[in-house]
Amino acid sequence: MPEQIEQARGRLDGIIKPTPLMRSATLERILEADVRIKPENLQKTGSFKIRGAYNRLITLTDEQKSRGVVAASAGNHGQALAYAATRAGVTATIVMPATAAIAKIDATRSYGQSVVLEGVDYQAAHAAATKICAERGASFIDAYDDSCVIAGQGTVGMEIADEVTPDVVIVPVGGGGLIAGIAAALALRAPNAEVIGVEAAGSPQLSASLAADAPASIGRPVDTIADGLATGRIGAIPFEVMRGRVRRAVTVDDFEIGEAVLLLLERLKLLAEGAGAAALAGALKLKDELKGKTVVLVVSGGNIDINLLDRIIGHGLVKVGRLFRVAVDLRDRPGELGKLLSMIGATGANVRAIDHDRTRRDVAIGGARVMLELETRGPAHIDAIREQLKLHGYDFTVPAVG
Repeated sequence: MPEQIEQARGRLDGIIKPTPLMRSATLERILEADVRIKPENLQKTGSFKIRGAYNRLITLTDEQKSRGVVAASAGNHGQALAYAATRAGVTATIVMPATAAIAKIDATRSYGQSVVLEGVDYQAAHAAATKICAERGASFIDAYDDSCVIAGQGTVGMEIADEVTPDVVIVPVGGGGLIAGIAAALALRAPNAEVIGVEAAGSPQLSASLAADAPASIGRPVDTIADGLATGRIGAIPFEVMRGRVRRAVTVDDFEIGEAVLLLLERLKLLAEGAGAAALAGALKLKDELKGKTVVLVVSGGNIDINLLDRIIGHGLVKVGRLFRVAVDLRDRPGELGKLLSMIGATGANVRAIDHDRTRRDVAIGGARVMLELETRGPAHIDAIREQLKLHGYDFTVPAVG
């Protein structure tokens, strides 16, 4: 595999752009470690996937290229292959789940290739893509279960080793192609580095595979905001490559992933998708054992749906006390809403959204419930607003966040 990775690096010269490691004083303070970010979200097509997709495509024979290629993808692999195929003059068909992010579907189409929507998850799209390949005699370009794809992803590990000798490299894991390639590259260039995989709680195929000592499927529908990790299984080839090189999996839930997305956006000005932020989410869980070490976090991609990003930001702002949602019951008569808003304004809070409902069955006739979404300065500010509501005799509740 190391020789294949070196060959891939040569093929990718001028195709991809090496992504230099970034440092963050904020993350170094939080983790108390020497932290480096590998920002593959800044890569062409918005993720590391262009590395493996192009490396696989360029190894096809002319006859294979003439028959076209097909791939299944939740988004990033499809975008990468569409870009690579257009550049190489090859016809590509990308099969994506019907539930894929609209932004990823549109971006894949924008590279000039055909997109087919099929099924509700990656595995359903994979089955449909396999059928299309059989019908057309086309070549299937797997997103991760392919040695050439793994070799291309391994160039990420080579670039890491060019800049630093890490103690720990933390990598998001879906099908396993990226972590397998990085682990193989570092086995040669930084053999003492520990490579840790981070999986989504809604798609925990890495921990299942490590426990079984064999590539495993989770045996249930995937459920995570990190669609790039939602494969439901580890590839057979990636597992063999990572065997003995990757021994640990850290599992993070959607709330932990969302917090990492928000932290990268606000403090590092990096827009990461759920999968891309998973490595940071895992590092935050491992904070105590990372102290004093040189740690590389692979931010694998940045192709996030804007509606999802809006929800993540909303949850994050509520958690840190910069967004406060409160329901207040009023007498439904002229001037009452104005009094409430004047009181809120006097606290220094800004009304971001308001809903005035007098027809709810749980509100008395002659009353109204006002739902307020307020921009606030933190927990102490929220406590002050609560006190003012009590002082002025308002009956209010704070809806649960979920």
